[in-house]
Amino acid sequence: MEQDRDARHNARMRKVQLARQAMMATKTIEKGLLIVHTGAGKGKSTAAFGMAVRAIGHGMKVGVIQFVKGAMDTGEKAVFDALSDHIEFRPMGEGFTWDTQDRARDIEVTRAAWEAVRRMLDDPEVDMVIADELNIVLRYDYLPVEEVLAAAAARDPMKHLVITGRNAPQPLIDMADLVTEMVQVKHPFRDGVKAQAGIEF
Repeated sequence: MEQDRDARHNARMRKVQLARQAMMATKTIEKGLLIVHTGAGKGKSTAAFGMAVRAIGHGMKVGVIQFVKGAMDTGEKAVFDALSDHIEFRPMGEGFTWDTQDRARDIEVTRAAWEAVRRMLDDPEVDMVIADELNIVLRYDYLPVEEVLAAAAARDPMKHLVITGRNAPQPLIDMADLVTEMVQVKHPFRDGVKAQAGIEF
């Protein structure tokens, strides 16, 4: 009986393998992707940093600019600083908007961070650019979404651009090649657990 079940399973997997091979043979395009990680759930930046590590492992050069974040030391900064030959990691924010409470200054800091993103997008040595938490400043109208869309469209066709943050604007979602929405199912913060090193930062 067990042998029959194994044989049926193996036959099914052979069919699946053939179907997968036929499907994969039709996937021939290679291009730089516009990737958006959004949603209320945890993991948007974490997923982007995982992609950075993967890219570095393939010999690619990565640039990361963090909007909003920058007021505290993080584990990822310590790691990426040690890999500075492969990644430029720049936290350029000054904290959450409810902490800064200075819209004019937030816009000024956003503009400086965006110019750093633009420099990376224009740099032929950089293969992947991560604009971490860019969606937050777009939501607050600190930067025109049209400007972001124009820069994304004008980048080198083989360069990847990853944009993170909740509340991604619909025009950005429409333009993106890959959009992932993180859905919060459960979070320890709701039970009084504070943000912890190695998990949130």
